[in-house]
Formats: sequence, C-alpha cells, structure tokens
Amino acid sequence: MKKNILFFVFASFTSILLGQLHEVGISLGGSNYVGDIGANNYFSPNKPAGAVFYKYNWNPRIALRATYSYLPISGNDLDADTAFRKNRAINFSNTINEIAVGFEYNFYEYDLSSDDKNWTPYLLFELVGFNYTNVKSHSASGQLVKGNKTSYAIPFGIGYKSKLYGTLAFAIEAKFRYTFEDDLDFTNNETPNVNLEGIGNDWYMFTGFSLIYTFGRPACYTNGL
Repeated sequence: MKKNILFFVFASFTSILLGQLHEVGISLGGSNYVGDIGANNYFSPNKPAGAVFYKYNWNPRIALRATYSYLPISGNDLDADTAFRKNRAINFSNTINEIAVGFEYNFYEYDLSSDDKNWTPYLLFELVGFNYTNVKSHSASGQLVKGNKTSYAIPFGIGYKSKLYGTLAFAIEAKFRYTFEDDLDFTNNETPNVNLEGIGNDWYMFTGFSLIYTFGRPACYTNGL
C-alpha cells in the first residue's frame, strides 16, 4: 500500500512537471533615457544593455514572466535638438538594475509544436522595481553626494516572437518605463547652478533581440496553472 501511494505521488508530481511549458532566455540590445539632459528620442538606444528572463506559458495567449535587466543610460546635451541644451552642454551616465514581473498577451495563439501557430506579436504588461545611483545632497563646493535609491515605474512594451528551430525561438522587443523620479540624470529643479527646461519625470527604455530556449512537455503550452 505504501509503495502504491509513493508511486502515485511520484507519478502525479512528474506529470505536473512535464505538463508545463517553460522558457528561459537572454536579451541583448540597447537602452536610452529621456529626461532633462540630451536628446528626447524614445527610440534611440545608445548604450549596450541586456536581460535574462523566465517565462511560464499559462495558455496559448498568456505567458507569465520574470525579468532581470541591466540598463546603462547616458545623455549629452551636445546630442540634443534644441539650442538651449546644446549651449548648456552638460552630460551624465548612470546604471539601472531592474526587476520586472508580469505577463505577455499574445495577439494570436502561440504554440511551438504547431506549424501555423508558432509566431505572434504581443503586448507586455509588468510591475517594475529598479535601483539606480541618485543624488543625496550637494556639498558646499557644489559636488554631488551620491547614494543608491530603489523606486518603481509604470511599464509597457511591445514585441514579436517566432520559432527559430526546434525548441529555440527568438523575439524582438521594445519596453518603455515612465518613472516617478526626476534625478536619473542627477538633475532636477533643486540642482544648483543648472537651468532646466521643465520639471517632468524621467523615462528609460530598452530595445533588443532575445534568444529563447523552451523546455517541458508537451512542447507547446498548458491549459492553466
């Protein structure tokens, strides 16, 4: 009897593991920011960036997802398209470490084992927390006293994914983050001796290419959690 119970538990656990579809992948691309310094182009990656992620395909339309991203950002007024910023001529660089959880919504049913359902555009909805170097204060001599800060952002993204070969797939993705911070560039309306054009919060973006490895059985998707 005990052996039968153990066999049943093992078989059930194995079927759960094999019944799920998992994906792991790496993204390589570029990041950029829009704020008080430099150009204000949302599609203008100017720093190499990357990410690693895990996805669980809940059904053919929805994939749950967790991502870590390493996103350097920079800005230079000499690249701006306004005379005000070009004449001001200041620059900065910073690094964002981001954790995001959310889901992809596929426009079409996505199933790697299918001949005609192995590609789709998708929308990406996430909750995002990020850490970056901020300005804690300004010294009497005008030097920046820097620290680290964790904050959150309103994120959204778009992408396209398709089967590449066997259990490999690829994706092209663009993600946009509106933050509730105005000092990713170390400047805000309280920064001494720096003139600003406005007091809006900063954005950062990532655009890249992903290589995705799929594992689990069946080689398509599950019907739910």
